[in-house]
Amino acid sequence: MDVDGLSNDQYEKVLQFQDLTGIEDLNVCRDVLIRNDWNLEVAFQQQLNIREGRPTVYASSSNARAPAVINDQFMQQIFSTSRRRNVGRNSSDSPWAPRGFTGFIGYVIQLVFNYCYSTLTSILTSLLNFGRNDDRLVTDPLGDVLRFIEAYNEKYPQHPVFYQGTYAQALNDAKQELRFLLVYLHKHSETNSEVESFCSETLSDQRIIDYVNQNTLFWACDVSSPEGYRVSHSINAHTYPVMVMIGLRSSRMIIMGRFEGDCTSEELLRRLQTVIASNELFLMQERSDRLERNFNQTLRQQQDEAYQQSLRADEEKERLKEIELLAMREKQEAEKRLLEEAEKRKEEIIKMKLKLLEEVPTEPPLDSPSTICVVFKLPNGERLERRFCRTNSINDVYNYLFCHPLSPDDFEITTNFPKRVLYNKSNCGECKTLAEVGLKNREVLFVHDLDA
Repeated sequence: MDVDGLSNDQYEKVLQFQDLTGIEDLNVCRDVLIRNDWNLEVAFQQQLNIREGRPTVYASSSNARAPAVINDQFMQQIFSTSRRRNVGRNSSDSPWAPRGFTGFIGYVIQLVFNYCYSTLTSILTSLLNFGRNDDRLVTDPLGDVLRFIEAYNEKYPQHPVFYQGTYAQALNDAKQELRFLLVYLHKHSETNSEVESFCSETLSDQRIIDYVNQNTLFWACDVSSPEGYRVSHSINAHTYPVMVMIGLRSSRMIIMGRFEGDCTSEELLRRLQTVIASNELFLMQERSDRLERNFNQTLRQQQDEAYQQSLRADEEKERLKEIELLAMREKQEAEKRLLEEAEKRKEEIIKMKLKLLEEVPTEPPLDSPSTICVVFKLPNGERLERRFCRTNSINDVYNYLFCHPLSPDDFEITTNFPKRVLYNKSNCGECKTLAEVGLKNREVLFVHDLDA
């Protein structure tokens, strides 16, 4: 088996499918799995449906439209037997074997006559039927087939597995599964012993049953039913029993072989083998072409998926980049706002200091009896010394410190021991005088930076 392009998992599924179905050709197993998207369970169920004569999921609708079938006698092998069994049976397709030159000439003339007669009959039948509405409208094609199968089973229990669907469904499945479709049209007649012997002996032979079940889909119907009558006209059936082999060639469904009249099981087996051997190459080519199309389609899908993943990755990178740029811009804008607010605050503080500087009381003389000398320890280690009157308020002290260039912008004033807060924004000194807050002749006060 050519396993190029198959992964280990896919190859294991091919082997599992072969064990489940018993199909010898691994290429066929691979093709079936590919058609079912490598779903082992679905592919196995499809094969069970085919073996039991049930339509696959692909052709499950009883109203499925049938693909066109080309009925060209130049493209099909025709096998015709016109004598009855009581004349004697052998492997010949002709009613008698030519002997000598005269016999051979007669044999050729008879073949030409039979072919011309068959062609002329088909043309006349088509002309007579042209423009005439058939009163046997096909209203229940599936019912026609199932009723025929039930009646046939009662009379001839041994036979190949009948396809339990309409002719259209059988054609669709044969085309989809790349299998031969063997069509048998049954015509019951009390005077036609060939149909009786063909059904009771030829089709009931186990060799025919095994070969047909293994190599074809087998569809049958009675020509007395609307469905069978319509199919008989589509394949130009005139002699019964009649079977045709249909298969796919060059993407078209054609009749590859025609089997007319009664024959032995050995002869029918040889004819079936001849037609299948002559046309198997076409199905193999179709399988190869379909596999190549599936491979190319899978490759394109993988390439599209890879492209989409790459595109999504690029889009994600762009999205993350945009988010990062947006975050950076927001951060820069926030820093800018903070700087602007800080500058604005500084400007406001400068304006406030200029305004409060006018409210700072003048320093009293050194010998004034109501003077309090205060030493301020600033956060940066600097020491300031200033005289105030006992009647000055603690707010006056704050204004002095606030307007001093070495003082912080936001601070509180406290004593050392015991520690007391003389001024902060919450109490604003409560407008008490220095004497009221307990300051005497010489004091040391601490200035704490609240922004530190």
